Amino acid sequence: MRKIEAIIKPFKMDDVREALGEIGVTGMTVSEVKGFGRQKGHTELYRGAEYMVDFLPKVKIEIIIAKENVERCINTIVATAQTGKIGDGKIFVTDVERVIRIRTGEENHEAI
Repeated sequence: MRKIEAIIKPFKMDDVREALGEIGVTGMTVSEVKGFGRQKGHTELYRGAEYMVDFLPKVKIEIIIAKENVERCINTIVATAQTGKIGDGKIFVTDVERVIRIRTGEENHEAI
């Protein structure tokens, strides 16, 4: 099993969720996060004063998926979330040793 964490632009969330559903992803965790990378934030004007916004709003999607479905999931996220502009986000893939469904006690593939 693998954990996919994708950091994307907030306005792409609905499109990504729909596309992942079409390829059979049945569950995910979504968090509103803030951060920056090469984008380095931006400046805004408020009541005549310019100030720096260091942390930009993003959405983090977390998915636990079978190893054989990882590439398809990654390709779907990239194709759907990509705008071609700086700040499109990142995808991280890590191994998952064990998953337990609290309600039933099911483990691993049965729990996802």
